[in-house]
Amino acid sequence: MDSKPSAEPVPGATRAPVPVKIVIAGGFGVGKTTAVSVISEIPPLTTEAAITSVAADIDRTGQVPAKTTTTVALDFGCITIDQEIKLYLFGTPGQDRFGFMWHDLAYGALGALVIVDARRIDDCYPAVDYFEKVGLPFVVAINLCDGVLTHDLADLRWALAIDPAIPLITFDARDRLSVRDALLSVLRHTLEKTGAPAS
Repeated sequence: MDSKPSAEPVPGATRAPVPVKIVIAGGFGVGKTTAVSVISEIPPLTTEAAITSVAADIDRTGQVPAKTTTTVALDFGCITIDQEIKLYLFGTPGQDRFGFMWHDLAYGALGALVIVDARRIDDCYPAVDYFEKVGLPFVVAINLCDGVLTHDLADLRWALAIDPAIPLITFDARDRLSVRDALLSVLRHTLEKTGAPAS
């Protein structure tokens, strides 16, 4: 008599967390690599390269003079939220010339976190436009780069021209708990938008 593997769960066995892909996007130098690095429970994969003089002219690095490297492909990290969910984080390059990679990085994602530097909000327009176009739920997070909010959130929402239904939050990309809360905002917004039951 042939034996068949049992479909019943093994007593005492724990179920692996559900993998969830989140994209972290935004303009050049807004804190994407920092956010992935500070939250990841594994050594993050980064593709940082030194900024050359030619790239500096193309990417307008004068607005962030302290930045000496840039992401040229992606950032990757992961964080286990609880026993049921594990987030896999994919950070996009911020420069327009690497925009062709966004479709591949966003493929299969549940949602996105768009990071904005309030001192340079025009740099985030391509990210907002992209996720609106592809219909991927996203949250806009103002990075408190200097530890302070330089503009009122209502004014920033108006300047970004984002729908009232899109969450607009503040966070600090250097602070682990702050990044975690921003990612949880993405999860909550996605569940609300898709109508999926919260676990």
